[in-house]
Amino acid sequence: MNKHFFGDTAVLLGRSLRHIGRSPDTIITTAIMPIAMLLLFVYVFGGAIRTGSGSYVNYLLPGILLITIASGISYTAYRLFLDLKGGIFERFQSMPIARSSVLWAHVLTSVVANLLSLVLVVLVALAMGFRSGAGVLDWLAVTGIVLLFTLALTWLAVIPGLTAKSVDGASALAYPLIFLPFISSAFVPTGSMPGPVRAFAENQPVTSIVDTIRNLFAQQQVGADAWIAIAWCAGLLVVAYVAAMAVYRRKIS
Repeated sequence: MNKHFFGDTAVLLGRSLRHIGRSPDTIITTAIMPIAMLLLFVYVFGGAIRTGSGSYVNYLLPGILLITIASGISYTAYRLFLDLKGGIFERFQSMPIARSSVLWAHVLTSVVANLLSLVLVVLVALAMGFRSGAGVLDWLAVTGIVLLFTLALTWLAVIPGLTAKSVDGASALAYPLIFLPFISSAFVPTGSMPGPVRAFAENQPVTSIVDTIRNLFAQQQVGADAWIAIAWCAGLLVVAYVAAMAVYRRKIS
């Protein structure tokens, strides 16, 4: 690792964050769709959905948090694509900076922007009646899982950001990721699903992540779901990081 990696990343992160600060509408836009879904499912469909005891907004929020992240990563690919097409990468290559710091700056910017969007969503959920008896350690555990999931998806978004031929192509990755929570325990218990759909829902990453966050909020035992969720996030992060760096090296070589 280049000895100037951390300093270079910090400088480039500051550059990206200034762009976010000048266009806060990107954060608001990222949060609008999840908030709209939260309102729709709680106030329109919530009365017809049976999830057991407790408020439906409490049941729904973990899935909405993951949808917020999936929606937010499209901006990572979008900003990366614009930098690539704008020629800024070539300018950076002519400078004595760590090559990987360019990507890490974009990734960390995505994490900050997504955290701000998540805060907006949680505030709206609180206004709608979301309540949790979770303690500090539980909230820290939720934050850790959310950060790990955000990093994994963000590195995944780096790949289309570097390889897409158009802006639409760069941001298209978000669409299947937003759809994935619908075939999970995010909106309804998987027990109500038909056999093949239930088998897929119970063995895909979103269900274990959602169930872990939901149990942490409810101060219940997380069991094996937590380890499965961490394994999914960590595995996806490693694969996405390795693939993204390989694509990046080919792009700048």
